[in-house]
Amino acid sequence: MIISRLKLRNWRNFRELDTKLSDRVFIVGPNAAGKSNLLDALRFLRDIAKPGGGLQAAIRERGGLSKIRCLAARSQPDVELEVEISNGGGQIYRYELGISQQPRGNRQPIIKFERAWVDGKKVLERPDTQDRSDPELRTQTHLEQISANAQFRATARFLESLRYLHLVPQLLRHPQSFQGPAMNEDPFGRAFLEQVAKTQEKTLNSRLGKIEKALQIAVPQLKNLALVRDQVGTPHLQAVYEHWRPQGARQWEDQFSDGTLRLIGLFWSLLDGNSPLLLEEPEISLNPAIVELLPEIFHQLTRRRGVQIFVTTHSAELLSGKGIGAEEILLLLPRAEGTQVQLGTSIPGIRDALKVGMSPADVVLPQTAPNNLSQLTLSFE
Repeated sequence: MIISRLKLRNWRNFRELDTKLSDRVFIVGPNAAGKSNLLDALRFLRDIAKPGGGLQAAIRERGGLSKIRCLAARSQPDVELEVEISNGGGQIYRYELGISQQPRGNRQPIIKFERAWVDGKKVLERPDTQDRSDPELRTQTHLEQISANAQFRATARFLESLRYLHLVPQLLRHPQSFQGPAMNEDPFGRAFLEQVAKTQEKTLNSRLGKIEKALQIAVPQLKNLALVRDQVGTPHLQAVYEHWRPQGARQWEDQFSDGTLRLIGLFWSLLDGNSPLLLEEPEISLNPAIVELLPEIFHQLTRRRGVQIFVTTHSAELLSGKGIGAEEILLLLPRAEGTQVQLGTSIPGIRDALKVGMSPADVVLPQTAPNNLSQLTLSFE
């Protein structure tokens, strides 16, 4: 199953967004265009659907509805999200959610509307009679309630399964240094090793073997990757780092480079599950030659296992792959009335440029550079 279409209204940077999505989605744009916020729209739906989540918690974690609402929203300030979900058999699910604020009292966010379809048949329409007789019901979605979403539970389960990764090597090395609140999600790697350690032993060893094989190409000195525990039972990644001594030296993750840790986190996430994966700038800390290969790795994963992958990037190396199609690119362009989103197929000349051998980096990235960029150095004179 993949998210085949996404619509947003008054969501953060986006006053209006309506775009088709493919198995691979490369999200490109200048700084502050809303690349992360686009991914966060999907994470928001996931946070509503997941156990222990819900609408109010998802909004609260983002600082309230006013922080979510687009600054360009005017006479119609409600926030609206819509996803279309398709599977290989042609079955289509659709879910719509509109959020507004109570006009008086505690100003708690409420549902303006909630709708769901399965194969073109509408199975949910809110507000309904119960909502009108008990307005407090509109503070919760049916998406988050298993007692209410039986007819579209496949949608809820799918959205709940979405994964997000933006691993921060420093948090993986020193998780105790982060004193923030505990979260069900761990996209930054604080509890990455605990998650790895919970994996069934046979699966764990198989994945680490595949990751080690890949790492030996990218980091030839590293071998014998394994999960070990210290004297108090804390899990650690261990590898042998070859050098002038015949036996090499055993190292734990606190001695791995940033690039090595990000590769391990990326490869593990690619192997862990079949649900859509949201990746935030996977090129960070990686050698450009490795970055160039990531689109092909993503392609193999989508082709063999049906995993949909969303990637935000600024990288010319990542977008240099000749196999990236125009339909896989989302170009974000900031405007005074909110960020505009263009699917690659709608960008003049891009399809023809790709046909004659130019890469997406050649065609798309120049459009993301700020105007008068050459004047930047003058700011420090």
